[in-house]
Amino acid sequence: MTPPPAEWAPHAAVWIGFPSHPELWLDDLHAARDEVVAFARAVHAEGRGEKVLLVAADAEAAIAAQRQAGDVAEIVVAAFGDIWLRDSGPILLSRRKARAFRFNGWGGKYDLPDDDTVALRLAESRGVAAEECDWVLEGGAIDGDGTGTVVTTEQCLLNRNRNPGMSRDQVEARLAADLGLTNVVWLGNGLLNDHTDGHVDNLARFVAPGRVAIPEAEDNDPNWRVYQDARARAEAAGLEVVLVPSPGRVLRDEDIVPASYMNFYIGNAAVVVPIYGAANDDAAVAAIGALFPGREAVGLRADHILTGGGSFHCISQQVPA
Repeated sequence: MTPPPAEWAPHAAVWIGFPSHPELWLDDLHAARDEVVAFARAVHAEGRGEKVLLVAADAEAAIAAQRQAGDVAEIVVAAFGDIWLRDSGPILLSRRKARAFRFNGWGGKYDLPDDDTVALRLAESRGVAAEECDWVLEGGAIDGDGTGTVVTTEQCLLNRNRNPGMSRDQVEARLAADLGLTNVVWLGNGLLNDHTDGHVDNLARFVAPGRVAIPEAEDNDPNWRVYQDARARAEAAGLEVVLVPSPGRVLRDEDIVPASYMNFYIGNAAVVVPIYGAANDDAAVAAIGALFPGREAVGLRADHILTGGGSFHCISQQVPA
């Protein structure tokens, strides 16, 4: 089986979740919507990027999305629990073929209505044939380079709250059978306080075949051991590691939050990097931009999206061209 294209391969479109439930976002709702629409504009890139499909959960949210996004995006109404379409949405193997995995709210932490069916409905809305797979897998838990090599974390894919009856060998077999991912590079834990149980798209991202970006810790970084371990494992697996500055310790109401520059999105025209008002924001955007010549590197604040637990990569899912 041919694996999914790498994210830097051409896209026909991208789904982006639009914050739709005031009871989930509370005081962050309007600011989070502003950040999401800014992300959509950067991906659209004044028509030089890909088609943006802004997904709203209901008619009321769709009106707000259309009002804010204007002609930058097509509004799609599809009921969901929350905006994290990287995890709840389909994983596309090609423009016309997808996989829809079971979704259990990140191990039962956030069991919201409609999240377990949105993958099939989004695929259907694009005329994509989606095959259902009978095990739990979130898109943010894996990152591939388009050749069949994938990075993931033991903390997530081997967590008993996902697929308690599956061994490491069985997980590898299913990744190969369902997605064509035949070379699995196992990293250890993910970021501190990440409710996804260590999604790899906050930790390590492929930037070219066999080449993976991993954060380099600041002195005050609570994840410095995680980054060191990830680098050692990746290099031991034969991957080339590129180091990118980390944001260091980022706090929200005195709590450490899983802020990461690794949650960037690679669009047709731009690579969009979440920033947090940290000292390394500019350096990280420049470092990531240098890895993608020919694309504009755009740093955008994602503080309010992060209150929901993720950032730009987490709320998006690309459709291959």
